[in-house]
Amino acid sequence: MDKETNDLYKILLVEDDDVTNFITVSKFNNLGFTNIKTVENGQEAIDYLKQHQPDLIILDINMPIMGGFEFMEYKEDNNYCTGIPIVIVTSSGRPLDKEKALGFLDVIDYLEKPLNYDKIQKILLGVKEN
Repeated sequence: MDKETNDLYKILLVEDDDVTNFITVSKFNNLGFTNIKTVENGQEAIDYLKQHQPDLIILDINMPIMGGFEFMEYKEDNNYCTGIPIVIVTSSGRPLDKEKALGFLDVIDYLEKPLNYDKIQKILLGVKEN
C-alpha cells in the first residue's frame, strides 16, 4: 500500500483500554494509516457499523457492555457487516479463545497484545491476501 492508499484505508479499532488505543493508533499513524476510528465495546462497534464501512476491524475480546465474542455472535446471527476482515488482538493467550475466535467468519488472525510493527505488518499482509 502506498501513502495515498493508506490515508483512504479505514480501520475500526474496538478496544476499551485507552493506553492500548493510543499505542495502536500511533503505530498505524506512523505507517501512514490515519483513518482510524476507536470505539470502546462491541455495542459501539455495531452502532458505528450501521453508518460506516471500514476496510478492517481490530477487535479485543474482553470489554464491558459487549465483548468481542458477543460482537462476533451478533454479527453472525444477524448476517451483519459480512466480508470485513477482522483481526482479534487480545491479552488472552488461552488456546480455547484462539480456537473460538478463528472459528468465526471474517476473522483472519488472532494476535496477542501488545501490537508491534511486526504484528501490524502481519495484519496488513493478511488483509491484502483476502
